[in-house]
Amino acid sequence: MKKSWLIVDDSRVIRGIARGILQGLGFETDEAEDGKQALAACVKRMPDAVLLDWNMPVMNGIEFLRQLRAMPGGKEPKVFFCTTENDMNHITQALETGADEFIMKPFDAEILSSKLALQGLA
Repeated sequence: MKKSWLIVDDSRVIRGIARGILQGLGFETDEAEDGKQALAACVKRMPDAVLLDWNMPVMNGIEFLRQLRAMPGGKEPKVFFCTTENDMNHITQALETGADEFIMKPFDAEILSSKLALQGLA
């Protein structure tokens, strides 16, 4: 069975780029445009991994991550923060909250593939 990704970003363009890269690498993908939609998707089907934006309306990435990690099975998915917020405070907060990896925007297939390899998903 293919591994599944949930792509969480309020930008349709970013979701499309990530979907193309991940599907090209052989993964199934689902999408959400904010943290609240993403939590609903996780209740229906917990993904193997999450590509997560920081700044979104309704519920931001950090709040989603806190709630995901508290859900039954929510400690399982690998979470890749993908954001323009690249200062040490944001990176530290993301990792302390439970993120597995941090990807700076803009990203491309090579960057995403190398991060997947680091987490054993490539």
